Amino acid sequence: MARQTQSRPRVGVPWRTAAEEAANQRAKIEKYLQAVENAGGEAVLLSLVSTPEDLKRQAENLDAFVLSGSPADLDPAHFGAPRHPATADADHARERTDFALLEHALSAGKPVLAICYGLQSLNVFLGGSLVQDIPAELGTTVCHSPEEEEFPNGVEMPDSHHGARFDEGRVLKLSGAAQAEINSSHHQSVLEPGRGLRVTARAPDSVIEAVEWTADENWVVGVQWHPERMPEDALAQALFRDLLTAARQTHAAK
Repeated sequence: MARQTQSRPRVGVPWRTAAEEAANQRAKIEKYLQAVENAGGEAVLLSLVSTPEDLKRQAENLDAFVLSGSPADLDPAHFGAPRHPATADADHARERTDFALLEHALSAGKPVLAICYGLQSLNVFLGGSLVQDIPAELGTTVCHSPEEEEFPNGVEMPDSHHGARFDEGRVLKLSGAAQAEINSSHHQSVLEPGRGLRVTARAPDSVIEAVEWTADENWVVGVQWHPERMPEDALAQALFRDLLTAARQTHAAK
């Protein structure tokens, strides 16, 4: 059994927020860990309060990364924009962690699946910018997020759902169809893609739903939806399985 565990790719997943880590609130982050495990990987939960040295040491012993979603928003100072009134507070510990993991992954050629906030973090790390509030700035009729995250009794609100159309790229190949129904829970999105990123999916209102890394052969995919919350969905399963396939190939090549 120990030999089998060691053979599975080790996938680092940062906590969603420093506050959730401090309170050990695991309900939402567990969905990411379970999706990695279901796809055949060993999920490794990464602290947001590790020293830079400890985080670097951990990253070197990992084969791939899943950047999780978050209720925080990235500091718009990163992309030279004034803060919109609807922009949530930044989680600077999460930003530092994501940026350090991305720096390592891109330089070491390790796969990354960036989800929701994780996609936005990837984009900003690569010099891109964000729409800070989709309803206010775009005036779209497509619902990208429930108005409230929870019912009054604390039960989580169901995600919104809408269509997405795919352009040529890895997500299209994994989907096997030019369009799909995706879940949605975000009020920000990519505005200008960062260097090396190509847009490969959009919502009906043209909001960017997926980006893919094109600067080299490394497997880096960012999706604005939440595949970890869709365990029965074929595309969601395919995304995590393909990440693990890329992680095995990268590990074997080293």
